[in-house]
Amino acid sequence: MSPRLLNKCSRKRLSIVSKNNPKTIILFGPTAVGKTRLIHDFFSRRSEVINADSMQVYRGMDIGTAKPPSSILEAVPHHLLDILTPDEQFDVGFFVRSADRLIPEIRERGNIPVLSGGTAYYLKHFIYGLPRAPKADQAARNALKRELETLGSAEMFNRLLRVDPVSASRIAPEDTYRVLRALEVFEVSGKPLSSYTCSTDPRPGLNLLTLGLYRDRQDLNRRIDERVEKMFEEGLAEEVKRLMAEGYGKDAPGMKGIGYREFHIMKEAGCMTLNDVKELIKRNSRRYAKRQMTFFRSLPGVRWVNPDDSAFFRSL
Repeated sequence: MSPRLLNKCSRKRLSIVSKNNPKTIILFGPTAVGKTRLIHDFFSRRSEVINADSMQVYRGMDIGTAKPPSSILEAVPHHLLDILTPDEQFDVGFFVRSADRLIPEIRERGNIPVLSGGTAYYLKHFIYGLPRAPKADQAARNALKRELETLGSAEMFNRLLRVDPVSASRIAPEDTYRVLRALEVFEVSGKPLSSYTCSTDPRPGLNLLTLGLYRDRQDLNRRIDERVEKMFEEGLAEEVKRLMAEGYGKDAPGMKGIGYREFHIMKEAGCMTLNDVKELIKRNSRRYAKRQMTFFRSLPGVRWVNPDDSAFFRSL
């Protein structure tokens, strides 16, 4: 069923969020769909946001991650923003545990928890729970890191393709943290990470109102291109230059995100212009948005709505 048809069918069943019906709202959608503006316009009086964007956790990375402006941060409390340096790793387990801790705290203050972001992998595991994969094995991880330094990320990803093609299909080749984690699980247990599936049923007691935002492809692509243009106008190139000067190289987890890694590609290529980098960021962002929507459609109980449907959001 298309998002448009699903929204039409589900609108009449929408539960009003009130003190007598304390829900947790999940608000998600692809990059540039309009989540930040909706937070400001419709959730500013009684909500607190739990950031579900894996890149906005990093300090000093404001323009390329499209963090909310100070006016919105002052109006709506945000959690899990600016909590790590770009060389620290943020993972799904930390996100789920943090959200589970924050939600009751927000409710105790009489506010509504809103999990908002575009990292579908985090939201899926918040809803279903974490898979019971083997715990981290530091010795195996260190050995894989040494191999990564010797062989390179492409060879490590090719190895994952051979031993766990399902996980490889879900992981970007440049995401070496998740590539190494999948290889670590295989080496420690002899079983692919993809065999450790999470539950097919949502976790009990969540009481969710799950809102998926969508736009027509052409409209979304236009907004993505406009956002990237605005990022460069606001000083994205200068932000990346500062981060590099502070010692954050291409292997830092934060620098692997779209909007940052393309500058390292330019640096290594030696012949790319800033305009080339800009166009590469636009292309990668459009492709990422397409992957996001594919993943989002696997989430349960989603009420799809266009962000411009103000009547829908006023009904909450």
